[in-house]
Amino acid sequence: MNNRTLVIIPTYNEIENLPTTVAAVFENAPRVNLLIVDDGSPDGTGEVADQMAERDPRVFTLHRSGKLGLGSAYIQGFRWGLERGYDILVEMDADGSHPARTLPTIVQSVGRESVLGSPALVIGSRWVAGGSVVNWPRSREILSRGANAYTHFALGIPIKDATAGFRAYRADALAAIDLASVDSYGYCFQIDMAMRLIDAGYTFLEVPIVFREREIGESKMSRDIILEAMWKVTRWGAARRTRQVRAALSRSRPERRSPGDGPRGHLAS
Repeated sequence: MNNRTLVIIPTYNEIENLPTTVAAVFENAPRVNLLIVDDGSPDGTGEVADQMAERDPRVFTLHRSGKLGLGSAYIQGFRWGLERGYDILVEMDADGSHPARTLPTIVQSVGRESVLGSPALVIGSRWVAGGSVVNWPRSREILSRGANAYTHFALGIPIKDATAGFRAYRADALAAIDLASVDSYGYCFQIDMAMRLIDAGYTFLEVPIVFREREIGESKMSRDIILEAMWKVTRWGAARRTRQVRAALSRSRPERRSPGDGPRGHLAS
C-alpha cells in the first residue's frame, strides 16, 4: 500500500470511537491517507477530526451541514479522492466494527490478477467461509442474512454480503460510474454501488472478516433505513426482471421480412 490509497470514514457522533479507529488504521496500514467526512456531529467529532488533521498530514476532513446520510457522505468522499488522483478508495466505519487488521488484505486484493479477473471491488464479507460476527444479537444476524438472501433473489447479483460496508474500489471503476445518479442514502447504498459495478462489467472479490458490534455509542440502523433498502431492492429487482423478459422476447421473436426480400447476404433475383 502507498499514499495512493484513501480510507474514507463517515462520522456522526463518534467522538469516543474515532481516535481508536484512526489509530488502528495507521497501525495496520501506515502509508494510507484518511478522509473523515463529518455530518455536523453535535458531540464534537468534527473538531476532534480537525485536531487529528492538524497533527498528522495523512488525515483530512470534510465538514457537512447536517446528517445527510451514509451514501451521500461516501459519494462526496469518492469525488474528493478521485479529484486528487488516488488509485484505491476504501469505505470504513468509525465505530470499530470493521477490523483494521484486514485492511491490508482488502487493499492488496484490489486489482490483483486471479482466475476471476482483476477485481474492481473487494468486500470484507461476514458471510463467506472464514467470516463471522461477534456480539451481535440473533435478530441482527437474521436481519443481515435475510437482507442479503433477498438481494440475491431480487437482483441476481452473486454477492454473499452485498450490504457490507467495509470495502475497497479501484478508482478507475468508480470514475466510470455515474455517481451523480446514485440516490441511496442508507445501507442500501452498498447494494446500489455493487449492482452498478457488476452491471458495468466489473468483477468483485469477497474476503472474510470478523465483524464486531460497536461497544460505544448507538447503532445508526433504523426502521427508515431498513424500509428504504427493502423498497429500493424490490424496485430495482422488478426493473431488472422486466428488462430480462423484454430481452428474451426480443431474441425469440422471428425476424420480419418484406415479401420481396431475398436471402441475407445476397442480391435478390
